[in-house]
Amino acid sequence: MSAVSPGRVAVASAAAFVASSAWYTAFGERLARLDEAYAQPGPSPAAVAPVELARSGVVAAAVSVLADRLPARGPRSALTLGAGLWAAFPLVLLTGSVVHEKVPWQQAAIHAGDWLVKLLLVSAVVGRDG
Repeated sequence: MSAVSPGRVAVASAAAFVASSAWYTAFGERLARLDEAYAQPGPSPAAVAPVELARSGVVAAAVSVLADRLPARGPRSALTLGAGLWAAFPLVLLTGSVVHEKVPWQQAAIHAGDWLVKLLLVSAVVGRDG
């Protein structure tokens, strides 16, 4: 029987959304100085929130399935899973954007930090014991 918990996926999704919102609130001014796209007005928070919650849900569900299949149980293995996923995907992609698309490394670092926090948090929630 699968240990994937819809409740944990929901909690992880919400936690990732809140953490990411706080991250970009903290680094928003820096991003605006690095890229004019971030200085321009964006969509309303009411339009962005459901999209970001859905994105976080997809990530949480995928990490939950991986944690169940590995199995990644307990804090150490869950955090190892999150760190491994971060290194394999966001870090690789963001490094490519710096090397190939001339994205400032500081901008990529802000996004990489968000993804690290998000993946560690999601992995800790969905991969914990019990």
